[in-house]
Amino acid sequence: MELFDVYSLFDVTPVKALGCKVWDSEGTEYLDLYGGHAVISVGHSHPYYVQAVKDQVEKIGFYSNSVQNPLQQELAHKLGEVCGYPEYSLFLDNSGAESNENALKLASFHTGKDRVVAFRKSFHGRTSGAVAVTDNPSIVSPFNACHKVTFVELNDSAAVEKVLKGGDVAAVIIEGIQGCGGINIPDPEFLQELSSLCKKYGCCLILDEVQSGYGRTGKFFAHQWAGIRPDIISMGKGIANGFPCGGVLISPEIAAKKGMLGTTFGGNHLAMAAANAVLDIIKAENLVDNALEVGEYLKNSIPSSPRIKEVRGKGLMIGIEFNEPVAEIRKKLLFEKHIFTGVSGQYMVRLLAPLCLTKADVDVFIKALKEIL
Repeated sequence: MELFDVYSLFDVTPVKALGCKVWDSEGTEYLDLYGGHAVISVGHSHPYYVQAVKDQVEKIGFYSNSVQNPLQQELAHKLGEVCGYPEYSLFLDNSGAESNENALKLASFHTGKDRVVAFRKSFHGRTSGAVAVTDNPSIVSPFNACHKVTFVELNDSAAVEKVLKGGDVAAVIIEGIQGCGGINIPDPEFLQELSSLCKKYGCCLILDEVQSGYGRTGKFFAHQWAGIRPDIISMGKGIANGFPCGGVLISPEIAAKKGMLGTTFGGNHLAMAAANAVLDIIKAENLVDNALEVGEYLKNSIPSSPRIKEVRGKGLMIGIEFNEPVAEIRKKLLFEKHIFTGVSGQYMVRLLAPLCLTKADVDVFIKALKEIL
């Protein structure tokens, strides 16, 4: 049997990792500025995290949600305290895409409506509903295509209101910062207007914080820079530092009833041990503040070059847009300089480093980038 190719593979086989460093099967050390698509939040193989997962698997690794799991309530309490939404409720699932699926379903249940507004260049996942609100025709199959989704331009409140006036919109879904679409940041004023419009027309505002949440931008959630409080917040990626986990935060104003949402694996014992450890580390090591400080240092250190068009982002969610395709630049960073990076489209190098990144790590990257430029 042959393995299905998910992405174009680089000839690198990671076998060990610690903090922001990764080692391959040949013993070569790499600096990780991508965290496996923003998944590694507190750093690879953090000793506190490793011990928490080891201790849990020796006790019980899994049972379904038909029994009580005190680790779930522990996570809800910690998360409410750290993220600033103690009055919201938490639904636990397994991934960011699943979180968006449940957020969309919940909004439709709550409003009784069936249309959704999403944004150009958005990405919300690869499952059925999530891909339907993603603006990427190459990954939307005929089965996923949904005529109940209207895409509008980011930061265009007039376009949003024009759709909302129809009265049949259940939700507006927006990323805290567009990741796959090119590190595009919603204007704070636009998010504030969006929040007001959703209240005016009786629809839910869903903030997709799967990639931009969990401290990555220098606040726990990216939308908090705008001072708004969404109806529903979806989470994933960094929530459990590599263990599959996701979640949905639900405002008390949303009429969520038992039975509307369900899951088999969501909130399992191992995932909860991992997720609780992540919050403990974020709090103890001030990683949200570190993401802001080191991220600003990184942005300000990127050299001026006629090859670079723009640098944008917040905290440790940064895009370097070039005036040329970046495939060769990324390969040189990986194979010559031993630095993992990502991309957003053809012209942007995307950086999503673990939140424990140091200024010394940044200096290594900047030196390598200057040499390549």
